[in-house]
Amino acid sequence: PYISRGAISTRQVYHSLIERGYDPKQIEKFIQELAWRDYWQQVWMAKGDSINSDLRRPQPDVQNHQMPRAVIEADTGIEAIDQAIKEFYRTGYMHNHVRMYVAAICCTVGGSHWKTPARWMYYHLLDGDWASNALSWQWVAGANSGKQYVANQGNINKYCHSDQSGTFLDIPYAEFDELDIPTVLQDLADPELQTELPSTDELNIDPERPTLIYTTYNLDPQWRSEMDADRILLLEPSHFKEYPISQKSLQFILDLGQNISELQVHVGEFKALKQSHGLQDIYFKEHPFNQHFEGTMDERDWMFSVKSYYRSFFAFWKRCAKEIGQKTLF
Repeated sequence: PYISRGAISTRQVYHSLIERGYDPKQIEKFIQELAWRDYWQQVWMAKGDSINSDLRRPQPDVQNHQMPRAVIEADTGIEAIDQAIKEFYRTGYMHNHVRMYVAAICCTVGGSHWKTPARWMYYHLLDGDWASNALSWQWVAGANSGKQYVANQGNINKYCHSDQSGTFLDIPYAEFDELDIPTVLQDLADPELQTELPSTDELNIDPERPTLIYTTYNLDPQWRSEMDADRILLLEPSHFKEYPISQKSLQFILDLGQNISELQVHVGEFKALKQSHGLQDIYFKEHPFNQHFEGTMDERDWMFSVKSYYRSFFAFWKRCAKEIGQKTLF
């Protein structure tokens, strides 16, 4: 979550490993995991709001635009999945394998369009990154890939260290094409997703000084730390109406903000803030959610210089691998 919230960057993590003497070839898999973050962000930068719709092709076999109530209530009957969802609600964390399993149950097996359950997952994730989340759900659902992803009970047992049988997923892969939506997934619901923003104090701003605007995606305590400036964490109601997050996630963000010296929290819109306080010298970090900001935009700390759009991660990764002086293992 510290990377997704901008407290540290993928570049910082990568360079820290190199400075400690790690051979990039020996930790390539870990570096790839960092690169996935940058890759999804680069897709978002290139495609903009298009990632909010089926990106590469219409999702196949959509039956509804809600999500199974059994998933929301952690009552699918798949023990490892139900336990993981309960833990997810408690902690805000979910393993990547389980995220894919849940997405497959909702979309591939349950026939739900990816958007509603993706918003549900984003809402609860401490490491909520809309690009990684939305585009990964689309990959599972077949809207950002050549086919839909599905996992059977054997796969779940293997990677979740469970030993369950007799579930609706306990079938050979060849039978999934003929599988009707299981009864337990037929009861649908719209998850309740609403962010209650905090009450904030009146801002103490000197319009003659520079103003640094922080957001939920930029909480970097080192960003322009040497500058004598007013520092504001801006929470825009319009943003949270479209992309709500849980109170647990919001509190995590507010707690991270305490690492930034003299940071003030403001609930309001950027335009109104600028006008009401006569702000002239504004700085912010580049991010797709900041397209309406005005002022000096600082670039994010990308891990590599590769910034073009690539249809696949591995095409992107091959270019990245050249910058670390090695051939990709793929």
